[in-house]
Amino acid sequence: QARLDESGGGLVQDGGSLTLSCAASGGPFSNYFMGWFRQPPGKDREFVAVISWSSTWTHYSDSVEGRFTISRGNDKKTVYLQMNSLNPEDTAVYYCAAGPGYGQYTVWGQGTQVTVSS
Repeated sequence: QARLDESGGGLVQDGGSLTLSCAASGGPFSNYFMGWFRQPPGKDREFVAVISWSSTWTHYSDSVEGRFTISRGNDKKTVYLQMNSLNPEDTAVYYCAAGPGYGQYTVWGQGTQVTVSS
């Protein structure tokens, strides 16, 4: 069964950096877009970033633009989220997602907690 597994979450100080990883397994994932979402405490899940299969196209939410960088490994089945200049508003459960098209996510990870202390 296709699955995604996130890792790299944890506690970081205000202004710090953290890198999340997502490993895809159990499926081909060929030509899949992969992205990151997050759900802050008491709020709805929101889009963070997405990257195309070829890694030639990326898109970010306004709230993370310029601070976060999404990338894929050479095998296209790993995706990373480099997070810089973190602030408490970035505290959330971060989810990795994959799908055959932009905005069409069919596989989701279980999430990894990121907590930014002030």
